[in-house]
Amino acid sequence: MMKVNAVENAFHPGDSMPTSTAQEAIDYLNGINTLDASSYWPNVDPVLFLQNLKGFTVAPLKFYEGKGTNFCAYAALTYLPLQFDPLGFSKFMVEFYRNGQARMGKVMLKPSRAVRNEAGLIKYKGALDIQPAGQMWILSLADHFKGYLNIFNRRYDKGDEDKIWASTNFAKFNRMLRKLFLLKVNARGADLIRPGVGDRYTYLKEKMKTGTVFLYLNNRLLYKKDHVTVRLGIPTHYVALFDIQMTENGKINIVYWDYGQKTLQQLQPKFFRKILFGVTHCETPVK
Repeated sequence: MMKVNAVENAFHPGDSMPTSTAQEAIDYLNGINTLDASSYWPNVDPVLFLQNLKGFTVAPLKFYEGKGTNFCAYAALTYLPLQFDPLGFSKFMVEFYRNGQARMGKVMLKPSRAVRNEAGLIKYKGALDIQPAGQMWILSLADHFKGYLNIFNRRYDKGDEDKIWASTNFAKFNRMLRKLFLLKVNARGADLIRPGVGDRYTYLKEKMKTGTVFLYLNNRLLYKKDHVTVRLGIPTHYVALFDIQMTENGKINIVYWDYGQKTLQQLQPKFFRKILFGVTHCETPVK
């Protein structure tokens, strides 16, 4: 039976997320003269793997979940390590490549053979095609973390990146944040119930002053397409909120990150209320 909570407020125990700089990560990666091919990841070339990690460090907002996949939740949360601890993320990924498993926060990621064999082979998904490290990371998160949406498809088969295997409900998203990054997380909303926060603009404006904010949105309404005739009233998409402003005529401007880029949208407050189902606030460290 699906569990729905209108308000979720929990804190993860333990140390806070470490911080580092992009230059520290680049220096570390440049210090790896050679990286032997990994028997655990047979389709990930070590040279392309290191180039991919360097690219994430130099341009973290280029990280991309792939066209048509259900990977948006995993891409959204990846903003945190790339922004605040790129050195830690790089070290994790190199160990992950060498050993086929590695620990981040309180999670030991040890992906299945099917996932390890698929990383590096995903095609026709845009920029994700040339991000073997990104494929390793996202596939492994989807393989490890499960929610009620994944009950009937728990084992990876080729093509599952587009299916329910890769999907993420709101509670699962917040659980990943807590366990991976050891952050204090406050989440309001649910999969079927909008957050009871009153004035959404003021609430989000205040939350952004003390950390990173993620939004859980109805993507079919946010990105309207002419060929879509039925728009289900349920959330399907996660984005990182970068800015929110109120215009003189009462509309709301939001700047958010998804699909490897920043996007500016101007919305009517009523419409914003309609598409917003969840708000996640992480008290991220100061670099």
